[in-house]
Amino acid sequence: MTDRDTTTAVIGKDGVDALISVLAGRGRTVVGPTVRDGAIVLAELTRGDELPYGWGVELEAGHYRLRAREDGAAFANSAGPNSWKTFLHPQRERQWTAERRTGSGDDTDTDSREAWVVVPDETPSRSYAFLGVRPCDLRAIAIQDRVLTGGPYADRAYRGRRERAFLVVVECTEPGATCFCVSMGAGPGVDGGSDASYDLALTEVVDAAGHRFHVRAGSAEGAAVLAELPHRPADDTTAAAARERVAAAAGRMGRTMPEVDLRALMRDSLGAERWNDVAARCLTCGNCTMVCPTCFCTSAEDVTDLTGDHTERWRRWESCFDLEFTHLPGGTVRSSSSSRYRQWCTHKLGTWHDQFGSSGCVGCGRCVVWCPVGIDITEEAHALADERAAGEGGTS
Repeated sequence: MTDRDTTTAVIGKDGVDALISVLAGRGRTVVGPTVRDGAIVLAELTRGDELPYGWGVELEAGHYRLRAREDGAAFANSAGPNSWKTFLHPQRERQWTAERRTGSGDDTDTDSREAWVVVPDETPSRSYAFLGVRPCDLRAIAIQDRVLTGGPYADRAYRGRRERAFLVVVECTEPGATCFCVSMGAGPGVDGGSDASYDLALTEVVDAAGHRFHVRAGSAEGAAVLAELPHRPADDTTAAAARERVAAAAGRMGRTMPEVDLRALMRDSLGAERWNDVAARCLTCGNCTMVCPTCFCTSAEDVTDLTGDHTERWRRWESCFDLEFTHLPGGTVRSSSSSRYRQWCTHKLGTWHDQFGSSGCVGCGRCVVWCPVGIDITEEAHALADERAAGEGGTS
């Protein structure tokens, strides 16, 4: 590859090792997939051998297991239990601190004054480099961008982290049994409809010609980083193999959504009997909202020390499955599990469009895998579509 051609290349495992070193050398905290506690999780990386080379996953509704791979691939595995939301929109974040300040004088001193001094938390944003962002998660980041940086009440802390983030996308070549990104137009390739920018895009190829990665630069900084890596010119054989693997992945999705207007389906199904069926199974634990890469709801939590002179406000993730989520002076608005599941599902697939101009679902399948009773949002959508069709005399 010449200095003039800095947009595509082929790198090996040594190039991935160098990528981590180069990004760290640019002052970024590198985060990527690694094996820990029986799962492939996202964590800080310092070396390339911390990536999950030789590990895949076995997925089903309510089921997740690691499995060894013979080909030694690093990224031939599906979404794990955490997403990049964990780093861009942390589970718990301090908003401000306050200290009680008391003036001089005893209890009889009428000039004695007491006041609270509030100091906003302005901890500098970390500069992250995300290695291994799946196309579905790239779409999720774009959705969170609209939610948390759009409108008059933008989240400044989120915006700071997002603007400083360097994104290395890895195209999906082996979807899991619970994946349905094709139905949501969010993968398996980065050109499959995602509207978020990226800096580098990798496609892993393991065949008779060796273990390598086809790389494309998506930004000026991405091209500059690519130029620092050990690489060779992008050849037609590797490029074709990369395209073929992504195209094959699109045809091997483990799940699908019904081929209907999901927004209209949710609108037409508010009184569906199916909500009662799912309520009989749902534990309202909120796992689906915690693992979802786009759910963004939060609550405020104030804590004080034992003296009462120091207090802090923390923002923490909240779930619409929590009974107190809609608590008002007159009581809880959604007291039944069916109403809470319906709220989550109809918002995710329907009214999210009204608020933010897109669906809130990217087809990653995390909510299916990490539901302890195996409730499957695609199965529920198909059931709702069937119930609506039956009510319309069999027409869809």
